[in-house]
Amino acid sequence: MRIEPSLVEVMLAAVPDLRAYALALCGHADHADDLVQEALVHAIAKIHSFAPGTNMAAWLSTILRNHFFNEYRKRRREVADSDGYFVATMTSQPEQEQHVQLAEFRAALAKLPDDQREALILVGGAGLSYEEAAAICRCPVGTVKSRANRGRARLAALLAIDTARDFGPDRAIQAALSAGDLRWAA
Repeated sequence: MRIEPSLVEVMLAAVPDLRAYALALCGHADHADDLVQEALVHAIAKIHSFAPGTNMAAWLSTILRNHFFNEYRKRRREVADSDGYFVATMTSQPEQEQHVQLAEFRAALAKLPDDQREALILVGGAGLSYEEAAAICRCPVGTVKSRANRGRARLAALLAIDTARDFGPDRAIQAALSAGDLRWAA
């Protein structure tokens, strides 16, 4: 595949900014370098989809961001356990209620405005700092804090969450635990 020299120059000029962006996302220089490399490889493979006259740095940043989040989602499901120790110690509660709760959460999250949902996903879901989320969203830190706070409040209202006790074991298990505490206290 042959790429126009002018596009190559613009891509190479964007590398320092891409590296800074990747470093803000992941916090590790080695991982940031890998992210930049993956973004450039993907961009070269998909160079035919780049619209001439648009912002190459923004296009590359979007590719890098998407790659980071795809990689994050994949890593979140993986556990290093070569000898099987962790697998042997794992137990779980019945999943029926969790599936319903997850479906309710997804539906409520989908009802949030896009800016609030993005702030919550970046800060709450991806575990990024407000500063990192602000860099990704390209807005002030205070704006991300405000969006995340409004999003949390709206999500809590949609899910009928009144107190912190509404988290954790479902209400039936909480009631059984509370009844057990009262019986033993008497």
